[in-house]
Amino acid sequence: MSRTLKAHVLLILITLIWGVTFVVIKNAIQDMPPLLFNCVRMILAAVALVLIYVRHVPRINRSTLLSVLPCGVFLWAGYEFQTTGLRFTTPSKSAFVTGLSVILVPVFLAIFWRKRLKAWTWAGVFAAFVGLYLLTVPAGEGGAALNLQGINLGDVLTLGCAITFAFQIIFVGIATRKHRFEHVAMLQAVICAILMAGTLPFGGDLHALWSPRVLWAIAITGLLCTAAAFTIQAWAQQFTSPTYTALIFALEPVFAWITSLTFLGEHLGYRAGLGAILILGGIVIAELKGGSDEAAEAA
Repeated sequence: MSRTLKAHVLLILITLIWGVTFVVIKNAIQDMPPLLFNCVRMILAAVALVLIYVRHVPRINRSTLLSVLPCGVFLWAGYEFQTTGLRFTTPSKSAFVTGLSVILVPVFLAIFWRKRLKAWTWAGVFAAFVGLYLLTVPAGEGGAALNLQGINLGDVLTLGCAITFAFQIIFVGIATRKHRFEHVAMLQAVICAILMAGTLPFGGDLHALWSPRVLWAIAITGLLCTAAAFTIQAWAQQFTSPTYTALIFALEPVFAWITSLTFLGEHLGYRAGLGAILILGGIVIAELKGGSDEAAEAA
């Protein structure tokens, strides 16, 4: 198996894990404030990664730290937006809105890195944002009127998550082409954990019920979904482009919806379901048709 194929398989695996844990986190934050949950899980992940890669710590230099710093900052912002938003919205809606980070990757590459975008990419972006509207904005009277007042706060916060995660994907791709993946995986987790701990006092009520579902969620998300997944992502993005990585991550909301339907009985409804389909369709169109130039360059 080539390293590129192995990278794609591993990225699909961690995407599956991330999708399944939307329900796990949704249940956990019923007993623990989102910011506290994030802080504990990220500290656990950072400690685990430092212990795993302790022999690489002396090789970290100023250049490495500065390169990975944006990864950690955007990761921190993304998780805070996502987990807080999940308190006010459903797992599947959260996952589909988060999935917009995929389609924002080529858009941000075009805006800030002057990458050329094809018409297919813009078509995909348009489809995805129409889908976002249908998924998050309830129908008004008669089914046609605008009903912006009905937008869920959780969906707005999750959109902020999608924006910051798109930048995180890009900066991880940049960092892993200059520095060892062990350094990228470890440092971004440490930076994120420090930011979460530093901002925790501003998060309001920090009272928590340390229930079994909270402990289980912290263990799964801290060790498997963060420590292991970051290592895999940082290694895999050495052998695949940010566009290909984003396309694989598009599977996350599908896995999340299947899990939410199975365990919570969550149904999106016709309007939201059409929106979800348009988001996925837009992502696939933009990445498969619009991202071919970047993919060929990376290959």
